Amino acid sequence: MHTRAPKMVLALVATTLIAFASNAAAQEPTAMVGTWKLNIAKSKFTPGPPPKAMTIVYTPASEGRTTIVVDVTPAEGAALHWEATVADDGKDAPVKGNPNADSISSKRLDARNGTTTWKKDGKVTATNTRKLSADGKTLTITTKQTTADGKPRTDVQVLEK
Repeated sequence: MHTRAPKMVLALVATTLIAFASNAAAQEPTAMVGTWKLNIAKSKFTPGPPPKAMTIVYTPASEGRTTIVVDVTPAEGAALHWEATVADDGKDAPVKGNPNADSISSKRLDARNGTTTWKKDGKVTATNTRKLSADGKTLTITTKQTTADGKPRTDVQVLEK
């Protein structure tokens, strides 16, 4: 479990990262701008363990893109840091600093819902669906992936502004 836990957290954070970028294009710029924190008590990690902490900072970028910076403290191991700048156009964009994904793509379904796909070397490593609350203060991300030992993993992450 000790060697798999950091990989599961990496995937968790990777999927969270793109969720913010995708929803950003769907909302007024002020709805997503700022700092978001994982509410561990309201989130569910199956199987666990959850990270100790996670913070995501969203800022608008040029040409309708979104820059996302993620800092996470996993249950075990060193703190992690990722960055990506993406558009909500369904096209792959590069990821910096994530060993489990080298590209991400995002599609908006409507003003508060979207999907995201993470890939490593062209192979899908995780998918998620996300929903931003009507008041813009809560983002719920449901992530589906496979653990390092081949078992299904589903996480429901609740992030608050």
